[in-house]
Amino acid sequence: MQIGLIAGAGALPIIIANDARARGYTVVTVALENLASDELNEVSDVIKWINPGKFGELIDILKKNNVKEALMAGKVPKSLLYKSKITPDLRGLKLLFSIINKGDDVILKAIKKELADEGIEIIETPAFSPHLLTPEGCLTNKQPDEEEWKDIEYGWRLAKEIGRLDIGQTVVVKGRAIMAVEAIEGTDEAILRGGYWAEEGAVVVKISKPQQDMRLDVPTVGSDTIKAMCSAKAGVLAIEAHKSIIVNKDVVIKEAEAAGIKIVGISDSRYAEQSSDGK
Repeated sequence: MQIGLIAGAGALPIIIANDARARGYTVVTVALENLASDELNEVSDVIKWINPGKFGELIDILKKNNVKEALMAGKVPKSLLYKSKITPDLRGLKLLFSIINKGDDVILKAIKKELADEGIEIIETPAFSPHLLTPEGCLTNKQPDEEEWKDIEYGWRLAKEIGRLDIGQTVVVKGRAIMAVEAIEGTDEAILRGGYWAEEGAVVVKISKPQQDMRLDVPTVGSDTIKAMCSAKAGVLAIEAHKSIIVNKDVVIKEAEAAGIKIVGISDSRYAEQSSDGK
């Protein structure tokens, strides 16, 4: 069995590579330079490092190693497109010029289609490693209080709307007011920006977009999220259950509890049912 891994930043690609090898897969990793961790060298059977703009090279590596199925894991900031951090090859340039709307969903779906045209299928990370999914319920010892639940519900509805518009996956809320909306800067920077305005006690809500393709850009939180929340003096992290990933869940929960941060996994049906009842 063989699996390709297109690896961005963070611990998730390492966890997936370890998981795949433990199950008998040969892991062929394409690691993105200045993003992916050097630890991937130790957990990959084959690894090639490339500039994030070398899309043609990425395809060539996967095809040369007879990869038919691949996973995309780890952060790849869209801001790279605007900060001259990538040097696209011819195929990368062709892909970028073919995309008029530079929304996250549009870019990722264009990449998925290009790979599919070459016989490489991107598969769902949650289906491949279901143990990574966020469970439903309160994950920390302390639960949100009544006011925090009101902020979670308020933020949830607005986060779903910005997700539908392909703006982002995260909002920061306090007192039923939006402190920050995630855009190109990413979740952690949005948390810090929201914390500046909230000063303390903000609620962070991260959702799966209504049109979320679970093969691409699955909502993910981890230790960096908790660090950002500590810096922002935020109090609650609400993340969508069954449709998001917590990297190193047990560690993250311990870090949150030590910082007095509450974590809850929320099923979208919780608020969808209320909406259908007109509440």
